[in-house]
Amino acid sequence: MDDRGLAADGTIAREGSLERISAEFAPVVEALRVHVAGTFARLHSAYLYGSIPRGTAVPGVSDLDVLLALHDEPTDADRADARRIEGALDREFPQINGVGIQLASARTLLSDAERHDGGFFVACLCTPLLGDDLAEHLPRYRPTSLLARETNGDLRTLLPGWRERAQTATDHERRTLSRSVARRLVRTGFTLVMPRWGGWTSDLARPPSCSGATTPSGSSRCAPLPRPLANPPPIPRSWRCSSTTSALGSPPSTPPSTANGRPGPDAAY
Repeated sequence: MDDRGLAADGTIAREGSLERISAEFAPVVEALRVHVAGTFARLHSAYLYGSIPRGTAVPGVSDLDVLLALHDEPTDADRADARRIEGALDREFPQINGVGIQLASARTLLSDAERHDGGFFVACLCTPLLGDDLAEHLPRYRPTSLLARETNGDLRTLLPGWRERAQTATDHERRTLSRSVARRLVRTGFTLVMPRWGGWTSDLARPPSCSGATTPSGSSRCAPLPRPLANPPPIPRSWRCSSTTSALGSPPSTPPSTANGRPGPDAAY
């Protein structure tokens, strides 16, 4: 992998591996493996993503991010099982600051509609943990304008859900939401210049510098963003995403199903 996250053939290299997981987080991953294998009979495959498989996780700060691909569409019972595992791991291991388990069907992740969103997420941003790797059935991806557009196309649909969550969440939930929104906005800015930069990264410190290098006038605005992402102040209950709305136009009146927990590249930050 070169410094732009590319393999020798110019495609985006898969980030993360089980070998990069530090000793502090190895027991967490092993406990996750046991929980998942013993709970989901319809499991096709399980993946890690984020800082833990990239080897950049910080004890007590980083969270554990997981994608489970099921043979069939997830049910309410599956989601309840995932929440139970999240709670159990979060209580047992102080080195993680929360657990997020995303659920999807293997069929959906391999569909044409998800080729440059969920498919890219699995093939490039996820590290296989259990089962047969779906990436074997997906293409090799390049940092193109098509990829930038497709991985970022649902941002406007997320705004109503963000507002609703901000208004009803606890302080802890709003802090978690703040991290998610801030990370997503950094990635949004990055994908706008990704095709010209010619690379991909999930390192929070890289997108602003990449954007600044490509668009010098935006450098001063982007540079300060990474510092608060690890521990941002919780957003207020009345938060309205005004700056994002003005940039993208008015959001639809009701969020489509794609905004309801479906995994996507934004989760990798």
